Amino acid sequence: MADIKRSEDVLGKNWDRCLADTIIKIGGGLGVGLVFSVFIFKRRPWPIAFGAGVGVGMGYSNCQNEFRDPYRLHGKIVKVLPSPPSSNEASSESKSDTGST
Repeated sequence: MADIKRSEDVLGKNWDRCLADTIIKIGGGLGVGLVFSVFIFKRRPWPIAFGAGVGVGMGYSNCQNEFRDPYRLHGKIVKVLPSPPSSNEASSESKSDTGST
């Protein structure tokens, strides 16, 4: 029997991926904002808020792109097999082999 994917499962997987990506980007923005706040801006709070806002914006943008482009391959390996030699290539190789002896 064929492996059938329900649309609810696919949508849930996309939402889970988007939320996880957004949370990671918010955490990175908070971390960078905290470092800038402590070492450069004399413990002002605005770099932390700015970093979190950048993380939210990047996560939102990635989610928009993922929902708009659902046919993209997500981390799957695609093997490209070499094409068999055509008859023209095979005949030219055999002629060059006979001419060198």
